[in-house]
Amino acid sequence: MNARFYCNFPLAGHPLLELPEAAGHHAMRVLRLKSGDDVTLFDGRGGEFLARIVETGRAVRVEVIEWRDVEREASFTVTLAQALPAGDKMDWVVQKAVELGVAHIVPLAAARSVVRLAGERATRRVQHWQSVAVAACEQCGRNRVPQIAPLFDLRQWLSQRTQAQDEVSLLLSPQATSRLGERVAEGRVAGATLLIGPEGGWTEDEEAAALAYGFQPVSLGPRVLRTETAGLAALAALAALRGDI
Repeated sequence: MNARFYCNFPLAGHPLLELPEAAGHHAMRVLRLKSGDDVTLFDGRGGEFLARIVETGRAVRVEVIEWRDVEREASFTVTLAQALPAGDKMDWVVQKAVELGVAHIVPLAAARSVVRLAGERATRRVQHWQSVAVAACEQCGRNRVPQIAPLFDLRQWLSQRTQAQDEVSLLLSPQATSRLGERVAEGRVAGATLLIGPEGGWTEDEEAAALAYGFQPVSLGPRVLRTETAGLAALAALAALRGDI
């Protein structure tokens, strides 16, 4: 597979263009690409472009050869609403969730979250997670980059989110009596929102608020999964249930 690079500008209609600085640096200094090497570019608008490096130096310029109508998105749209895990685990969650086909990621602040972010620090972390999502798309072949939402307090997010009629809202809970597959199998479901708690779980008030806003508790089985495992396991399960694996 050719090296893949995301460009944060429209690629259509530009037969000759310069790679973004970070992409150019990665192409030259890390991958050691040179003039004549083929690369794949995408801009998040669907499809991808085959291009060839024609100039290296202070900047990397490429000639766009053709557009390819290639999509690798999941048929089942999933939003992952993830309470912030400790340390840098959110990086890992974002990376793997993108590889598993997640459409949107919403980082949430919970009462029992170990990590506390606010203001400029929160903004920088969200920007960092967005760059992790971009890198994951470059690696796994996706041509549409999932968006990382701003950091929300759980109740703030619940009060302003909208739910499509063909979408199911699921609260992962080890105490739930219903299984994930049962909820997804009910009726015509085209998408899901997965709500994942922090290391210490949701408080009773937080769980009650989620249920009041239409979330249904589901279990992934008899074992208690870590916060950084639960959402990814659910994404993989949904992919299998919907035929994407």
